[in-house]
This record gives sequence, structure tokens and C-alpha cells, in this order.
Amino acid sequence: MSLSSVPRSLRPNQASPSAGPPAGSPVVELNVGGELYTTTMGTLRKLPGTKLAEMFSSSAKPCMDAEGRFFIDRPGTYFGPILDYLRSERLPTHHIPEVYREAQFYAIKPLVKLLEDTPQIFGEQVARKQFLLRVPGYSENLELMVRLARAEAMAARRSPVLVCAVRTEEDAAHCADALRILEAEKRSVVKFGPWKAAPQVKDLLDCVKMDITAQGYQVYYEPYSGRTLRAKYFSYFYTFVFIWW
Repeated sequence: MSLSSVPRSLRPNQASPSAGPPAGSPVVELNVGGELYTTTMGTLRKLPGTKLAEMFSSSAKPCMDAEGRFFIDRPGTYFGPILDYLRSERLPTHHIPEVYREAQFYAIKPLVKLLEDTPQIFGEQVARKQFLLRVPGYSENLELMVRLARAEAMAARRSPVLVCAVRTEEDAAHCADALRILEAEKRSVVKFGPWKAAPQVKDLLDCVKMDITAQGYQVYYEPYSGRTLRAKYFSYFYTFVFIWW
């Protein structure tokens, strides 16, 4: 079905023509991931170059649901703030990260830029993310921690994973002997660092906990206090504990 055929959902509201949309901007009904919205074609096409404007261009082949509404296979909960911005340039006040993700999908660049200036997105994209990009192998280490924890989960309520965090090259050299001792004992250690950025070891550990928790795991960390190592090494080693039940 092409837009030029004017399905039921595109016909102007004829119950009260004096209050209807202006000519050339018919009312449309949308089904966005199961959430229903009513707006105008003019609103959807308001910003040329966006994915919404492209979806509802005259040459597009829209996807329709069983009731003849336009269907968009995206989370419907966060489409409302997208419409509010297109209607009145009003910025969302809730679910900022989720709306930001949807604004990126729909390629609404002015909204994306405005959201990037909010504390939530600025802190994540500019501060935290840029720090983690300076930590070598960060994502790979997270995956390794999860694999180690799951390997230790058989018939256990908790899985400890030993982590070494060194901020500087000097710290890395200082704890090299400790790592050799643990390796000789066949202890698995996930090593983070060194990194060239201002955040301290605790900031790194908090990021690790945050990102593992975001994957759905329940985890906490505590300083390592095993008998294998001397006390002088304890500030470099931490135990992350995964809780399964």
C-alpha cells in the first residue's frame, strides 16, 4: 500500500472539520510496538532527513497492522517523547537514556544533540565511556569475569572472581610478583589497567560492578584478604562475588 492510496488511518477527522488538521496534514494512527498513537503526517515529516520523514514519505511502502494502522517495530513506551519533541520541541524529563536511543534510531539529530547535553547522557557518553575507552581490554575483561563466575556456579550460591586493578605502570610492576604467585597456584585473575586517565581504582571497580549488574547479574566487590598474598598487595586485589540465588 502506498501513502497516496490514503488508508483509513490517513483520512482527516470528519466529525469536527473545523477543528481538524490543516489541509495536506491528515491524521494518522500509529502502532509502535503495540502502543497506539495519533498524530499528523505533518508532525512525522517535520524534520526532513530523519528516519520518520523517510518512513512516511510519498514513495515509502509502509508496514500496516491488522487494523490498518501504520506499524513501527520499536519500543512504543518511548515514542511519546519523540512525538512531543516534534510537536513542540519539548524535551523529555524521564527515561532519558531510552529516549536518546530512540532519537538516534529515528535520526532526529537536533533532539540527539540536546539530549547529549543532559547530565545523564553527558555523564555516560563523555565522562564514563571516555574513561573506559582508556582502560585496555575493558569489555573483554567483563566477559571473562562472567565466564569465570558461571564456571564456578555449579551447586553454589556464590561465585568469587579475583580481580587485579592497577592504575599506573608503577603499580603494575609492584604487583607483578603477586600475579606470578597466583599463577603458580593456578588462580584465575582478571587484570585491569594500567590506564591513562584521572579516575582511581575505586572508580574502575564501580564501573565494573555497574556494567555487570546491567547485564542482569547480582554482584558486589570487596578487598581481597587471602592468605596467599602479603598485606602489601591487598590494595591491588579485589574479589567480585556473583550471587546466584
